[in-house]
Amino acid sequence: MTGRLGIDNVSPVISLGSYPAKGVVGQMFPVSATVWREGHDVVSATLVVRRPAGTEGGQRKITMTAESGPAADPDLRHAVFTPDVPGLWTFRVDAWSDPAATWFNAITKKVNAGQDATMLANDLEMGARFFERAVKKAARTDVQKLKEAVAALRDETLDLQQRIAPALSSDVRRALERRPVRDLRTKGREFTVMVDPLENATGSWYEFFPRSTGGRDAEGVPVHGTFATAEDELPRIADMGFDTVYLPPIHPIGKTNRKGKNNSLTPTREDVGSPWAIGSTEGGHDAINPELGTLEDFRHFVETARHLGLSVALDLALQCSPDHPWAKEHPEWFTVLPDGTIAYAENPPKKYQDIYPLNFDLDPEGLYNEVLRVVRHWIDNGVRIFRVDNPHTKPSNFWAWLIREVHSTDPDVVFLAEAFTRPPRLYGLAKLGFTQSYSYFTWKTTKSELSEFAIDVAQGADVFHPNLFVNTPDILHESLQRGGRPAFAQRAALAATMSPLWGVYSGFELFESTPVREGSEEYLDSEKYELRPRDFRAAEERGDSLAPWLRTLNHIRRDNPALQQQRNLHVHPTSNDDVLAYSRIDPITGNAVLIVINLDPHHIQESMVYLDLAALGLAEAEGFPDGLGTTESFEVEDIPTSQRFTWGAENFVRLDPEHQVAHILRLPDVPEERREPLAYRGVVTEGTMESYDPRG
Repeated sequence: MTGRLGIDNVSPVISLGSYPAKGVVGQMFPVSATVWREGHDVVSATLVVRRPAGTEGGQRKITMTAESGPAADPDLRHAVFTPDVPGLWTFRVDAWSDPAATWFNAITKKVNAGQDATMLANDLEMGARFFERAVKKAARTDVQKLKEAVAALRDETLDLQQRIAPALSSDVRRALERRPVRDLRTKGREFTVMVDPLENATGSWYEFFPRSTGGRDAEGVPVHGTFATAEDELPRIADMGFDTVYLPPIHPIGKTNRKGKNNSLTPTREDVGSPWAIGSTEGGHDAINPELGTLEDFRHFVETARHLGLSVALDLALQCSPDHPWAKEHPEWFTVLPDGTIAYAENPPKKYQDIYPLNFDLDPEGLYNEVLRVVRHWIDNGVRIFRVDNPHTKPSNFWAWLIREVHSTDPDVVFLAEAFTRPPRLYGLAKLGFTQSYSYFTWKTTKSELSEFAIDVAQGADVFHPNLFVNTPDILHESLQRGGRPAFAQRAALAATMSPLWGVYSGFELFESTPVREGSEEYLDSEKYELRPRDFRAAEERGDSLAPWLRTLNHIRRDNPALQQQRNLHVHPTSNDDVLAYSRIDPITGNAVLIVINLDPHHIQESMVYLDLAALGLAEAEGFPDGLGTTESFEVEDIPTSQRFTWGAENFVRLDPEHQVAHILRLPDVPEERREPLAYRGVVTEGTMESYDPRG
């Protein structure tokens, strides 16, 4: 609907307002809009923010600011707000004609043009009448200053400069900023923001199979682990600084078409099968594999993890073994082929003969409600995080319904979408309510790919929270197969600093890197099909473990709020395509971190790093229109080594991957007056890159 004043290009708006944007408690949320009107009068805007229903505080009004500098858009306005509670917030942009700014602009230009008091008689009286209006709205402490401005404007015994000086004073301008006079107010459309708790949008995940924690018997044969033996691993995981432990499916495993080692179709009696082939005569999605223990044992595991500061994430894989109770009790939930058999899962050329996919279109009411029952069963048993297997193979309206139903009673429950799929699907699932998302990080290795990916991560903050897993039971990237230990250290450093969320699959710290065959991303002797006991402590004691580096990275993340930010990322130019540099800033605290990383795991690389000082809050943006410039030198600290260096706009680095793959530098804190503009200045990278816009 068209109002008296124009309000366009409000951001962030997701799919024309069909879905809420995403925000995080305690982090600035930037809003921008274009406001305009006819003629020369100045237009201003107000950001009106309303807190979630049922919380105290009502609504807040924030005057939006205009851009500055020679390239500024005169119609663009910005503001930020910092949500302090989770829930569904709303915001709108209201436009209004600004009589104060209009009068200041006109009187200043006319005086500078040489017009005298006689020529400006009407302007002076109009100013006096405006300030009389302002007195009626002003705070008590500002009334006297405004009255003095009125009196001076009407005092013909004073010269022109004396008459206008009180009105142009900084005290009067601040009074009008506190209580502005607004004409022709035009109310904008209301949009929503789903604000997540900080712990839902930040964190370090560690994936492991409880069944592989049983060690070996006297003959060296692996022993099936239990929740009790898995508990013994929790202190080690917590000590590395992880805060979420993710368990693959813990349910009974089917025997029909059970897979053997390395995905073989000819299993032996000893083969344990794939945990994703869910269901047997012992139960389905709401049951525990009896080889792991009992439901009470699982509850004890969850409670032990909680005492160590760890949350437990459970796999939600909506598929069935042919032995699942649903296959017998609800055949209407599966696709039946012309020959009368139920179709097993396929992802050509891969075949999963041990799995039946569910068909959500045949009995949606029955199947939807059964899945909801299963999810609530695990919530009742201490699970608040679900890693959802292949959600892009299930209907989108099902996920919208399920997440809405769960959040109606348990709004803090996290759903992580494991969807390695095309961008519209990946971002579409996030819009539907998934809290976190897997990403394409695993396949991004070059400087150009990582730069583009980093910018997509930052620009996608309004839509999704990406969780950067360095590996998974399904994904052993070629870079890890060929890059040796430096590649593992490099990938961990990238994932831990490029997003507030990252994850590791067990065995990564032991540099496991052998594929099942050349050109495959599957592990040899994959843990999906067999027990893989590991002696992590012995490996660390002999110095053959990446655990110390993972521990360092997680501690750095916790100590630096900048690394808990998704939005504020800036890629800085380097002279070497094997060296990537990017910074992160927390606009609340001013904490600033710069990462410079060698992308070549085989060779020492040297490079110049050219810092955009304005983007780091170390220089005024207007002073360096090209993004580069000189300033006084400043001290930086390499956090992993505690070394200190003197840096400036141009810096030389030399990184030996055998000893140090990256500098993670703590920069001087951003001065307070420069923090908020950095929050809405946007993401900048060297060059131009085309990327998919998830906002729609």
